[in-house]
Amino acid sequence: MNYPIVAEQTLETVQPRWWSRRRECVDVPALPPGAVYVFRVGGQYREYPEGVSFDPSHPDVVEAASVSLVDTRTRLVEVERTVPSVSEADVFTIRASFTCQVTDAAVVARQGIDDVTIPLRSYLARDGELSRGSAAHRIEEVNAVRDQVNLRMTAYTTIVAPRVAGMSVEYVGIEVLTPDDLRAWEQKLRDERRGQELLRGQHEFESQAVQQLAELLAQGGVYADALGVTRNRIDVAAIAERAHRLDELDKTRRHQAGAEEKSHAREREAEDRKMRAHLIDTLLKQMGTSQEYVDFQQLFQQVSEYGAAPAKGSPAPAVESGPHREHGPARKLTGRGGREPHPSFIKDEDDLLD
Repeated sequence: MNYPIVAEQTLETVQPRWWSRRRECVDVPALPPGAVYVFRVGGQYREYPEGVSFDPSHPDVVEAASVSLVDTRTRLVEVERTVPSVSEADVFTIRASFTCQVTDAAVVARQGIDDVTIPLRSYLARDGELSRGSAAHRIEEVNAVRDQVNLRMTAYTTIVAPRVAGMSVEYVGIEVLTPDDLRAWEQKLRDERRGQELLRGQHEFESQAVQQLAELLAQGGVYADALGVTRNRIDVAAIAERAHRLDELDKTRRHQAGAEEKSHAREREAEDRKMRAHLIDTLLKQMGTSQEYVDFQQLFQQVSEYGAAPAKGSPAPAVESGPHREHGPARKLTGRGGREPHPSFIKDEDDLLD
């Protein structure tokens, strides 16, 4: 760092002449803004008057053996120092800031201070409490070290102020730098956390959108079509064509259902006729082989009732067959064999007299 001495140069001896002595301007380096000349004359350092135009015949310029260009502006200077942590593999880096300004350019030139960070770094190294305080912390505890170092430097600079010959130095502040590997790790965790939050937010937005869409669709197909038309996703002509197609399909289904119902009705009627024919045939066969009296009127009535369509939900009347089965409620077939004769027939010969 070229501060506060910007440059230094040795000057050749000016040879005596019969006219006035003067130094060539090319022998003296150009003066940058904010800097002053300091000439070494006979072992002494003399500052060239500030604000006065450069005079190559000035005695200090003519007799000087060397010249120094000293920057007199206020500068912010940063100095770093490393302090240990609890682990031997990691160290903390401390960066202290100071404001510096040249108060005596001749003293600075005599001291040869071309890098002011050297005396300031030595100033920081003299405070052993910084190392002892940081050695009790892990590298991840950088925030705690920052607080501790800040308090320590405030006390140290107050008791032992920084001093550099020919300059005024003021302590500004201090910071503990985050190690590169720790910074990379924290950045990775931060990016991962942000990615997870972004993904969770996207899922929430998707869930809300799906819920809203489900609520809209629950209001019916007409509302869904209207929503599609509003968002230019569905054409009105397409909706009309689909509605016409659905009407045609509904008519076709109703026609097929009616045809199937008629077919089933015809099948049931045919089955009933077949069942009645089978029943009559069975009864006739039993009547031909039976030795008992048969009431034909009652038998015809039961067969007719069986053939009638039963009420919806009620079973058809059961008809039992056989020579000794009953037909109808509480009614019996009568005839020979000691059973009670039918009331419509003549019981004995005395009835003929009537």
